[in-house]
Amino acid sequence: MSIFGRLVEYKYIVAAVLVSALFLDILDTTIVNVALPTLGRHFGAGSTEWVVVGYTLSLAVFIPASGWLGDRVGTKRVFLFAFAMFLGASALCGAAQSINQLIAFRVLQGVGGGMLTPVGLAMMFRVFPPAERARVSTLMMIPTLAAPALGPVIGGFLVTNAGWRWIFYVNVPVGLVAFVVGFKLLREHSEPDCGPFDVAGFVLSGAGLASFVYALSQGPRDGWTSPQVLLFGAAGIAMLVAMVRVETRKAHPMLTLSLLRDRMFRNSNIVSAFSIASFLGLLFVLPAYLQSLRGLSAQASGLATFPQAIGVGCSTFIAGALYKRVGPRRLIFVGLFLSSLTIFAFYWLTLDTSLWWIRGLMLLRGFCMGFAFVPMQASSYATIAPTDNGRASSIFSTQRQVAISIAVAILGTILTHFVVLGADGLAVDRSGALDGFHITFLVAAGLALVGSFSALLIRDKDAAATMAMR
Repeated sequence: MSIFGRLVEYKYIVAAVLVSALFLDILDTTIVNVALPTLGRHFGAGSTEWVVVGYTLSLAVFIPASGWLGDRVGTKRVFLFAFAMFLGASALCGAAQSINQLIAFRVLQGVGGGMLTPVGLAMMFRVFPPAERARVSTLMMIPTLAAPALGPVIGGFLVTNAGWRWIFYVNVPVGLVAFVVGFKLLREHSEPDCGPFDVAGFVLSGAGLASFVYALSQGPRDGWTSPQVLLFGAAGIAMLVAMVRVETRKAHPMLTLSLLRDRMFRNSNIVSAFSIASFLGLLFVLPAYLQSLRGLSAQASGLATFPQAIGVGCSTFIAGALYKRVGPRRLIFVGLFLSSLTIFAFYWLTLDTSLWWIRGLMLLRGFCMGFAFVPMQASSYATIAPTDNGRASSIFSTQRQVAISIAVAILGTILTHFVVLGADGLAVDRSGALDGFHITFLVAAGLALVGSFSALLIRDKDAAATMAMR
């Protein structure tokens, strides 16, 4: 395929469009957090957390359905629809005139964001043969690991220098370029035998996940024994249990849970759940430590955590080169084990620890995590048939969303117990708050440690197709 007079293989066009879209989608999960105090002051509202919660709930509803939609309607149509929805809602968010409008537009943004990742991953794994999965996984690390680290930096800069509306407007020009390229060059793909739309599966999975995630998000704030949290939590679990019973008895389910019988795919999901929980869990806790205890601005806090992205960038290419020789099992184990040791070092942070020491730890942590995420991404779908890529991507994305929500709920509960903020946004009892942060660092390290030993369940022979030389 010729672009600007140069021949470019189609698979790299898919990769470029997908990486651009996912970068913006994942960036939005962290870029908004730094603007919440500003949004509260601007709109005079105390419910700004719904700007984040609304987006998260919308993701939970539409992620499970995305695989079927891509198979039935076509991956290009669904992907471009989701991308257009995401970009249009971003512009609406930037133009919002009230907090209720902003929350509603964030829900719309989550509709697009919820479908982007599963459909995009299915497109990617269909055009890249198994032998090239390690190479493409290095590309996937750009949005997956760099975007969460860049979010606080970009968000802090835009809020400080351009205004909060630009944390949403910035998506539009970048995204439009990728959208136009995708519209002109992406090819359509569908699976004619995907079966009818599973209404029961959609309702039970979407409502169950949304209810469960809502309970997890409100638990740290309202208390785990509050009637609202208990009601939504119990309802969510009941619907998810019913969903499993329904989906395992259908010929064409919304979520093909039978794919978890595949040993490689099942074990990769287990490792992924613990690793992503640890990875984003620390990114949730550390900015709070830097801002509520150390008094750093959002921008300065983002710059302190940013070296992690540099570490990831350095290690992904090394991990991609080693993958075919070493295999996923040892790479993932070593990467997560060393990452857990690095996170344990955060336990000794004090109220005046040098920021350069923190930057160094984040750089080292990012370097270790790259060795885990690249082989995990490369091997997860090694034994999944191409026709099942869409459904497998839905399961994988759902698992990640639930793991992140549970990790943030656990860590948020710990911080709520130990950290009481004053009117200036700083912890009232800094010594007691520091004890709470130390516990959260241990939890994040423990999650990575469990993930490292879970990696021993993976068998390199199951990933043989992705380790073969071209």
